Amino acid sequence: MFKLKNDSIAIPVVLFAGILWSFGPLVVRYMDQPNLVPWQYLFARGITIFILLNIYLFFEEGVTFYKNYYKIGISGVVGGVGLGIAMITFIWSITHTSAAITLLCLSAMPFMTALLGFLFLKETISTNVWVAIIIATIGIFIMAIGDFERGSLFGLIFGLISALGFSVFSVSLRWRKETPKFTTVAFAGIFCAVVSSFVILQSQSSFLSSSLNQGLFAVHGTLVCLGLILYSIGSKVIPAAELTLLSLTEVIGGIFWVWLPILGINEVPSNTTVIGGFLIFLAIIYYSLIIKHNRRFIALN
Repeated sequence: MFKLKNDSIAIPVVLFAGILWSFGPLVVRYMDQPNLVPWQYLFARGITIFILLNIYLFFEEGVTFYKNYYKIGISGVVGGVGLGIAMITFIWSITHTSAAITLLCLSAMPFMTALLGFLFLKETISTNVWVAIIIATIGIFIMAIGDFERGSLFGLIFGLISALGFSVFSVSLRWRKETPKFTTVAFAGIFCAVVSSFVILQSQSSFLSSSLNQGLFAVHGTLVCLGLILYSIGSKVIPAAELTLLSLTEVIGGIFWVWLPILGINEVPSNTTVIGGFLIFLAIIYYSLIIKHNRRFIALN
């Protein structure tokens, strides 16, 4: 695989990965009543992620790439299930609240990861990190008040569960660093497809939606995979602190695309979302600055 050694090149690569991911909420908004076909969406997206990542691994490692599945272990299964649950609850969140709420919930993932690392891996949390967690929690609480008033608290709760699922995935990688990361993500994709298949069969529904939706399901899965590949290339030479800040492009971009009137959605965040989101951004920036001295890398491979 192409490897970067210059962080001045790696930074734009990671930024572009975040921009690709940021189009996800816009793709969902273009779907025809996605709240009525969440399992068809998850089935198609899961299959797309599984196929594309295995094709990538084939070109990266050759015909022996399948041996990575023997190395997943319990940490890979836990991480894959966590990531799969995050994918499932994402669609339930974004179809029951604003894209801004869902994305801001996901931006709280670094703090959830820190808490899970503290609880299960005995990783220490400094006073400064606790301050960042408290600031982010206040921001989420403010957004929850606004969502409760609009009757969309359900979406915020699923957004937080999605962030928790991503955090479980992140902690699983720290738990056993030799776990093959891309293979774990591919496992998450097939986990989504299997769970969706079970639900679709139980409800005697169709696996297919409209041709427009089927195309958009695949587009979203492709955006996820391309973003992951670019992120993996850049993340190997960028420390965790910088990656935390660079990940904001996904959140800011996602909110911007669904607001931009020319793209046809024009979804304007509420005042409570703006206030709560500002506190979460403040917490992330503060968190990144206080771990700036830590040259810890969190690359995918």
